[in-house]
Amino acid sequence: MQLLYSYVIICSLFFFNNITVFADAPKHYQLSFQDPATPIMEGIIHFHHDLFTILIFIGFFVCYLFIAFFIKFYNKNNNLPLNLKINHILEIVWTLVPAAILVVIAIPSFALLYAMDELIECAVTIKVIGHQWFWSYEYNDRDTKLDFESHMVADEDLIAGRFRLLEVNNRVFVPKKTFIQFLITSQDVLHSWAIPSLGIKMDACPGRLNGISTFIKRKGVFYGQCSEICGVNHAFMPIVVQALDVEDYVTWVDNGGGDFNEN
Repeated sequence: MQLLYSYVIICSLFFFNNITVFADAPKHYQLSFQDPATPIMEGIIHFHHDLFTILIFIGFFVCYLFIAFFIKFYNKNNNLPLNLKINHILEIVWTLVPAAILVVIAIPSFALLYAMDELIECAVTIKVIGHQWFWSYEYNDRDTKLDFESHMVADEDLIAGRFRLLEVNNRVFVPKKTFIQFLITSQDVLHSWAIPSLGIKMDACPGRLNGISTFIKRKGVFYGQCSEICGVNHAFMPIVVQALDVEDYVTWVDNGGGDFNEN
């Protein structure tokens, strides 16, 4: 009963204070996307919903035709009717309609792809290096050389309330509402730096520098993982990016990095 009262109180506080809770980490049995924090991820989700709507209509239409033709032309003796004729107009229609659907899908798809690949002048540049099996980061802005390694926190060292197998000892701190560029590479094998809430998934290739830019719209802690099978400890390369206010980010950089205490 006490647990029920606590749940009601918490729900009331969120309702009356108009507090928004974002899901920036994976949940059990999750089927949907994580909450977007960048314009690119918002575009990905909107495009997915629009495309899925088109696919549902196509799926129902094809199933209807399949069932209707099966019922109409079903013959116990497996003999097709002899009065089938070629219909050129119908063939033209069922060729042009799918082509038109593909064009409608391609226009927003290419727009989104070009937006994801666009590299603009960014205020913050962070170099991401993949290792077996951890990440290292280098900041080279504001005349400050800042670099550190980010390892997964073991179960026995995990702070209560944080995510198992997703928390790291050194988070990547970035400013919100600022254009940020990530330069991603690898020191040994192929890795992939992926954060679903930010709409980022970029391969880390040894001997190659891949770049991707982002614009985080809100404060938050965003979780990701290596998405390229890179060896026996591939599942233990989590990524944690925390977006701060610009003033807090400047303070964090001036203090030489490390942990950030909002209080």
